Amino acid sequence: MQGKWQVLLLLLLLLTTGCRQDEELITVDVFAYQANYQGIQGGWFGKYVEDKFKIRLNIIAPNVSSGENLYQTRFASGNLGDIVMIGADHGQLEKAVKAGLLLDMTPYKDLMPHAMQYKAAIENIRVASNIAEGIYAIPSEVTAYPPTEPSEGVEPTYGPYLRWDLYAKIGYPKLETLESLLPVLKQMQEENPLTPTGEKTYGFSLFSDWDGDLMVLAKQPCCFYGYDEVGFVLSRADGTSDISAIADDSPYLRALRLYFEANQLGLLDPESRTQNWETVWRKYAEGRILFSPWPFLGQDAYNTEANLRAGRGFMLAPIEDMEILSHGAATTGTSYVVGIGSRAKDPERLARFIDWLYSPEGITLSSSQTGNYGGPEGLTWEMVDGRPQLTDFGRRALLQGDAVMPESWGGGSWKDGISQLNFKAVLEKEINPNTGYPYDFRHWEPYDASIPVYQSWQERMQAQSSMEYLRREGKLLIAPGTDYVIPAEPTTISQYRAVCKDVIVSYSWKMVFAQDAQEFERLLREMREIVTASGFDEVLAYDLKIAKELNAARGQARAEH
Repeated sequence: MQGKWQVLLLLLLLLTTGCRQDEELITVDVFAYQANYQGIQGGWFGKYVEDKFKIRLNIIAPNVSSGENLYQTRFASGNLGDIVMIGADHGQLEKAVKAGLLLDMTPYKDLMPHAMQYKAAIENIRVASNIAEGIYAIPSEVTAYPPTEPSEGVEPTYGPYLRWDLYAKIGYPKLETLESLLPVLKQMQEENPLTPTGEKTYGFSLFSDWDGDLMVLAKQPCCFYGYDEVGFVLSRADGTSDISAIADDSPYLRALRLYFEANQLGLLDPESRTQNWETVWRKYAEGRILFSPWPFLGQDAYNTEANLRAGRGFMLAPIEDMEILSHGAATTGTSYVVGIGSRAKDPERLARFIDWLYSPEGITLSSSQTGNYGGPEGLTWEMVDGRPQLTDFGRRALLQGDAVMPESWGGGSWKDGISQLNFKAVLEKEINPNTGYPYDFRHWEPYDASIPVYQSWQERMQAQSSMEYLRREGKLLIAPGTDYVIPAEPTTISQYRAVCKDVIVSYSWKMVFAQDAQEFERLLREMREIVTASGFDEVLAYDLKIAKELNAARGQARAEH
């Protein structure tokens, strides 16, 4: 009898597979808030998804086009997309569900065994978002690590990264504070004024794609001191300080003054106001910029194996007074979620695709400009003596910066073909059950001490990695991971916020490029006067309340672990 059931099961599987092979290719609109690319997903990742699911991904990205306005327009039209990647904070998920823009995936849960491993996280986001019974969204970056463990692996999310080779050439001058970067970067620029192709170098290069309530590149240095953004509040991860972003002693104003002084010294890229993420990435890759606020920009763009072996590369700088913010791991994942749009024509197929994103294969293939999940097994890596190891092709693609893909993968460039979704189903440091090692290939082997940049950094810092150094020196401030979701705010607060944030961001850029200190201070006064008359104090009071709730949730998570 058992044999008959096995035969029937095999026939059913063959019939199902056959049906899938006969599926027509469809173009699927993916509304992806964190994507930095808009258009059809091409290259090897696009081909793989087309071959496996008969799906062509058309990415719609607010980061690239119109920002929040794009979301509001599509929301009003009743169609965000076929696949929807949005946030749960500020009631975004709740409003989308209650407006009927997301599909309940419950009927398809049996098609989603990988994603359904995280049903506790799925239920948490549902309850926290005040939505009805059902499966409307699956959180990203889920993990088995405890909330007091950093979500990062080898490198922090934020940090002061310098061209270490140039820093070494000028004798490793002491960096006591954030402001100490300016004379050091000026010396580095004088040491290396032009790239090999004759392009001028700069200390900083900014972009506006990710601006929100604040100018995002001015918010990043705040993270070097344990602060993160909660609306117009900068909240320290240990709960000891919640401060208005535009207060006199705000770390946000400190960062704006840093960039202003940098511009006065000729250290700020003059194209900062008009360029986007892609342009800035290319400049880093070309060696035109000397400082990075994230490892996933400076290191990922510039630290190719060729540059590293030639003695060039970005590494974490030892600013003495820094205490870098680290987001703790969250077993319930982050508030960035994925779901299926209510107008999707083939939800079953989309459910299978979303589930694949949470499978070991989908995770490893979802390498992106800001992700290091290793790529396809058998191509970029393979198991050797029981542990994953990069292949020669993998070293070219992941360490040297690019490689030509085999024809079986559609040819073309590795770099141009990576996933543009910028969606991380699980933490990069999460363990791949198929290998017993983290997905992040940087964990497979420690820094290679034979590489001059690594050797120099390790000797100077007496550590094997950035995270080891930061933890040993007490320069890491962990914000415990929580299941807290920022609730939807009152309409009046949203209206005031919409006006105030446009003013703050606009004036922040003007202040950075002010002609002199007098104009900087005049612009600051004007900004404060305008936002005060536009409801800023009411929004600030609301944000302070949210910051206290978030800190209370962090305190509870810390106490429980």
